[in-house]
Amino acid sequence: MTIVLRLLCVVVLLCNALGAMSAQAATEIIWWHAMSGELGKQVERLAADFNASQHDYHIQPTYKGTYTETVTAAIFAFRSRSQPAIVQVNEIATATMTAAKGAIYPVFELMQDEQEAFSPSAYLPAVAGYYADADGNMLSFPFNASTPILYYNKDQFRAAGLDPDVPPKTWPELGRAAKRLREHGMACGFTTSWPAWINIENFSAFHNLPIATRANGFAGLDATLIFNNPHVVRHIAQLAEWQKSKVFDYGGRGQAAEPRFQKGECGIFIGSSATRADIKANSRFAVGYGMMPYWPDVAGAPQNSIIGGATLWVLRDRPAAEYKGVARFFAYLSRPDIQAAWHQNTGYLPITQAAFDLTRAQGFYDRNPGTAISIEQVTLHPPTENSRGLRLGSFVLIRDAIEDEMEQAFSGRKSAHAALDAAVERGNRLLRQFERASPDR
Repeated sequence: MTIVLRLLCVVVLLCNALGAMSAQAATEIIWWHAMSGELGKQVERLAADFNASQHDYHIQPTYKGTYTETVTAAIFAFRSRSQPAIVQVNEIATATMTAAKGAIYPVFELMQDEQEAFSPSAYLPAVAGYYADADGNMLSFPFNASTPILYYNKDQFRAAGLDPDVPPKTWPELGRAAKRLREHGMACGFTTSWPAWINIENFSAFHNLPIATRANGFAGLDATLIFNNPHVVRHIAQLAEWQKSKVFDYGGRGQAAEPRFQKGECGIFIGSSATRADIKANSRFAVGYGMMPYWPDVAGAPQNSIIGGATLWVLRDRPAAEYKGVARFFAYLSRPDIQAAWHQNTGYLPITQAAFDLTRAQGFYDRNPGTAISIEQVTLHPPTENSRGLRLGSFVLIRDAIEDEMEQAFSGRKSAHAALDAAVERGNRLLRQFERASPDR
């Protein structure tokens, strides 16, 4: 072997060694999440882009199943001291996470400790307010936020003699449009996904009605559910009446109803803004978009809608080096260009005003009609105590109880009044159980 070749070999070996040392020096940070399919690919892409942007930290995203499965896995892992640094938790589990004070590292504290810029004023009020404490300090990092919007079949609107460029704005208008669609042969006038999230939680916020006392739970664990008011009772009763003629047709829990719109069975659909890409890709007709409808005789409506989705929580008892990396990662995720790309690629809301402004300046909303509606709706008016969101313990179980009772009303087995009274009673029992078990009690 010539001297030149030997020197080249030495150089290669040194480069490989240095590369290995660099990779070994990077602090690994585990991130458990609940994103599957295309959204999971976007999560992987976010992590890969961050890892490529610097060499000190390596974010390792790991899919752990549904939101419930992911947070349950994190709880068990914490007990065995094998918890990740970051875990994605859905919005209705916020009260449960907040109560676990010894397990969580509030994001505002983390960012202060690591001297990374982090101001609630940079985030959309409807997003920041949902995840902040009574003093406005953000407890978790907003990640994927969505809100319900209205989708409609423009082709069927045209065929039924309805204006395909004008979505129904109020519930009476929606009822008339859905009835016209039924008269012109559609199997179903309209349906919704996520029944309680849309028809109780967001309905209440959009009409500036309280879901519970104590500022919807933000002001204390002793909150009591009070959504069985005349306006909500009237709304559920109207849905049950429309159900008889399929003007409204209940499509099940979660996202079960969405395919009925995509297949052309239902002419109008109210669902998450984050499903826009799927709806557009799978629908063989022109899709129109609008805000959630409201009852025009309710004072204060429309107010603003509230968000769904999830945030990133930081768990305690990880090495100090990991927390430096987590703070750096959150600062990276907050960048306008990163947030704008996430928003545009997934359909979730941009969490910052700067990301919204950048997306608009890039012409995305002009090229993709309907994509700005979700942001316009959650920022329609400054949030009130009734439209900020909710902070109620065991709300995953409470939502199940609400939907149990809604199904009783839609099937005609109970009146709307009786069903909502039962939902409130069942939910309040769960709230008292949570309150008794809370360390803050």
